[in-house]
This record gives sequence, C-alpha cells and structure tokens, in this order.
Amino acid sequence: MALLRLNNKTARSYWLASNGLGIGSAPDPELGAKHQDLLGTIKRLGFVQLDTIQVVARAHHHILWSRNHHYREDMLDDLMAKNRAIFEHFTHDASLLPMDFLPYWQRQFNRKKQQLDRAGWFKGLPNQAARNKIKDRIRSEGPLSTHAFDTKIASPKQMWARPPHKLALDYMWYSGELATSHRINFTKYYDLAERVFPDNLANAGIDDDEQINWLCTAALDRLGFGSAGDIQRFWDAVSSDEVAAWVARSKASFTEIEIESASGEWITVIAPNDIEDRLSALKPTSSSVRILNPFDPAIRDRNRLSRLFGFDYRVEMFVPAAKRVWGYYVFPILEGNRFVGRIEVKADRKKSLLRVINLWPENGTKWPASRHQRLATELERMRKFTGVSTIEWD
Repeated sequence: MALLRLNNKTARSYWLASNGLGIGSAPDPELGAKHQDLLGTIKRLGFVQLDTIQVVARAHHHILWSRNHHYREDMLDDLMAKNRAIFEHFTHDASLLPMDFLPYWQRQFNRKKQQLDRAGWFKGLPNQAARNKIKDRIRSEGPLSTHAFDTKIASPKQMWARPPHKLALDYMWYSGELATSHRINFTKYYDLAERVFPDNLANAGIDDDEQINWLCTAALDRLGFGSAGDIQRFWDAVSSDEVAAWVARSKASFTEIEIESASGEWITVIAPNDIEDRLSALKPTSSSVRILNPFDPAIRDRNRLSRLFGFDYRVEMFVPAAKRVWGYYVFPILEGNRFVGRIEVKADRKKSLLRVINLWPENGTKWPASRHQRLATELERMRKFTGVSTIEWD
C-alpha cells in the first residue's frame, strides 16, 4: 500500500498550523485578551522556552504574543504565580510547562540530577548539609532569590561561573527539590517543591515506561510528523535509545507517511494515526506577516526548519561582531507558509522607540509594496506590544 504523501507546501502549512501559526489556529482578532485561552496555547505547544534577552521582548512573551496579539506579559505572570497552572523546568533549555504535565516530568527531575552528579559537573557544589541549610531558610522565610545569599566565587571569576549558593539552588531546582515560585523582573524565586507542586500531580505514581510513552506520544502529537530524532529533541527528556525502543513497540499508535523537503527530496517519517483528519481540517494559510522570536518552537529545531523551509537560520549573539553574517539578534519574517526575510529590531524604552535597524529579504524573494505594508502592520502591532510610541527606521 502506497504511503500518504505531503508535498512541501502542505507539510509547511501543517507544521505551522500545529504551532498555532496557521490562520485556522490563530485567535479571533476581534476578541479581547481575556477571551483567549493562554493555558490552552501553552498546552498545544507543549512548552514555551524562557530567555533573559530582551531586545524587543523576552522570548517567552514574544512567542505567546506571536499567537495572540492581545497577549500582555502580566497574563503569564498570573498563570504561574497566582493560578499555579504552569511550572518551570528544563526541556532542551529552561521552559514553562503546563502543571498538568507534572506526573510525566518526574523522570526529567531524576535525569537532570543524575547528569549533575556525574564527575565534572557543578564543581564547588555545597554538600548535603549546606544545601539543607538553604532549604531550611526557604522553609522559614518563604521563597528566596539568589540575592538573599552572599557566598562568593572562590576561584578567579570566569564566564558562567556561579557562587556556591547559586550552584546549590540550581542543583535542587533541576532535581525537583525546589521549584520556581514566581519571578520579579525575571529574577527567579525558589520555594520548596511541595509548596508549588500539587501533591496529587507530583506523586501520581506514573512508572517510567508510562512516562516515556506519554512523552513520545505527546511529542509526535505536537510535531504532527517527524523522525525519531525529532521526537527525541522535542522535550529532550528521553534518550535516543528510549525513543527507538518506543518506536519499535508502538507501531500501532502511528503511521508512516512521506513528506517532501524544501529541496524536493521525499523523506519517510511517522505521524499520528489521525493525520488524514488533521489534514482535511487544515485551512488556507493567511498571507499576513509575523516577526518570530529566534526561540519560537516553530523554528527552534534548525535542522527541521532547513529541511522543511530551506531557511538556514542561526542566532549570532555569541559570535564576535566582526564575524556576524546578520546581526546580534535578528528575527525571521514569516509570511503565510514561507520565510521571506530577516529583520533586526530593537525596543528603546527610554526613548519610547521601536528601532528598525536592518531588513534583509531572502534570496529570490521579491518585496513589492504590498509585502512592505504587511510588515509595517506587524511592526505597528509590535510597537503596541512593547508599549513604545514611535517606530523609527535607521
């Protein structure tokens, strides 16, 4: 029997719709923010990556705004600190996850602890007795940030070096002994895990095999289609061998299909069994322009991005200025189901400006007046989001 085939255009549209970036997935623009389901968006994405860099807005806020232009930053703060509907932990990087996923995240706490316990990791970590003293302070004083402690780095300071108390706080956070209570100006406040995580979710008693099955199934559900490597990289909470074993024993839960890459190559991947129903519900792609964050889940896996869209994208924050091809923090420009350019934008809140520093059309992509107008509309939405008053082109 011939495999279902998705041409490249359909594969791109399906992937974007799965990420809440297709016209059928976007919120109704006529509805206000209070009517939008922010938690539902995070559940659909699986997680939202955190990042401290605020060129326009921090990554987690920008990602959510890209899917709901009514979104504002305090909405996420309420979801975490007041409603306890989401929690922070580590996927491939620090991320926000729905609290409902906690029963299936216990293995990740254990995996991170085992990684940190290996020789060479977290040198200078305070011993158990010292870590208990930190927990005792948190138990009696309430959530504390790293600023509440004053231990110093003993050796000559190097990039990424951290004082002993910060090592201890992070070690206990990775291993699930502590949890993020809230953040103030992005400063993390640590609390005892049992005061943040609901007991029925933290102690649900899900065995390891069932957690692996859920993580792999949930990853494929959100990817829409992919290879075993795509599934492994989605959460980075299972190993390549564990994914391979899941694929071998779970053949009844998915189907093989073929997708066409941007280069015209046909690739065999797996997809959920309801793939045809999902495709039949796929709506035409909007022609609107979106300025995506460098850490947006639709583009985070750079290999998948290149394979599907023929768009080679890397961040250059840590590349010396003289060696950068594009710039310090450059945003991809998505129009419909393809990437049409890159833009360097910076919010200058002191001067109340949204500065457009540079714009690069993709090779072979024309930029008529209509496309410039769609970009101008997106920049105006971004201006409102950042709260500045003027857009200025360098």
